[in-house]
Amino acid sequence: MTTLPGLPPAALPSPLQEIHDDRFARRGVRLLLKRDDLLHPDLPGNKWRKLTPNLRAATEGGHRTLLTFGGAWSNHLRATAAAGRLTGLATIGVVRGDELAGRPLNESLARCAADGMRLHFVSRAAYRRRTEPGFLAGLRDRFGDFFAVPEGGSNTAAVRGCAALGRELLDAPHPPDVTAVACGTGGTLAGLAAGLGPRHRALGVPVLRGGFLGRSVLELQTAAFGGRRGDWSLAEGHHHGGFARVPAPLEAFAEDFAARHGLPAPDRVYVAKLLFALTALAQQGAFTEGTVLAAVITG
Repeated sequence: MTTLPGLPPAALPSPLQEIHDDRFARRGVRLLLKRDDLLHPDLPGNKWRKLTPNLRAATEGGHRTLLTFGGAWSNHLRATAAAGRLTGLATIGVVRGDELAGRPLNESLARCAADGMRLHFVSRAAYRRRTEPGFLAGLRDRFGDFFAVPEGGSNTAAVRGCAALGRELLDAPHPPDVTAVACGTGGTLAGLAAGLGPRHRALGVPVLRGGFLGRSVLELQTAAFGGRRGDWSLAEGHHHGGFARVPAPLEAFAEDFAARHGLPAPDRVYVAKLLFALTALAQQGAFTEGTVLAAVITG
């Protein structure tokens, strides 16, 4: 995939790193890490795979501004702001929670602002209307022309971009039997499963409560490919209380995992929950002996 002016190319394919972890090995499971966090310094992992097709569509359509949506700790908002800084596109972030407008910016939103993103705080009730044509029309009245990217960056272009992740894994010397990814809006899982095809399973670990993700993944695949693609399923119940919730056991697990394997501490919002879930599932015997399991490290 070619990149855009100002946007450094990604280091493709991302490395596939095997690690030894007794909690998996004693169950006869090999654990690989698909190091998408090393793809790009500013747009790691699925953010590069999802945003690049949207950046191209925006510029080819003559748009000079990206507008997107997210919560106060959204990785997607940060990546969009960084992409705007690198490509010269203006960025607007519609942030869930108007109560945040009068407070000091947290680390995540401060990074967005430093990269030039204009932050627009809306009430939670208004945020739920973000996909309605009337709500978007009101934003255009306020901000002028923009290219809208949905929450999490998950749309048809993004799903097709993430299919390349599955194809990279198929091209590995020993493709994994199961590839797992943490899920927010479902776009990465939708593309991953399509790229892997029917013979290699994709497993999504939702990081939000609600049980809605299966429907979202199917809708995304239908929009991108005309129907369900690949062999995919969800491992529910590993959200640790909801999005961006990091209870003490998850924090301790993340620190221990990094120390065991000499790795950077995993992102708590997505990656730590993924690895925690896979460790628990392995210990419960959810993977048959001899399984090669890959975890996508999205950054």
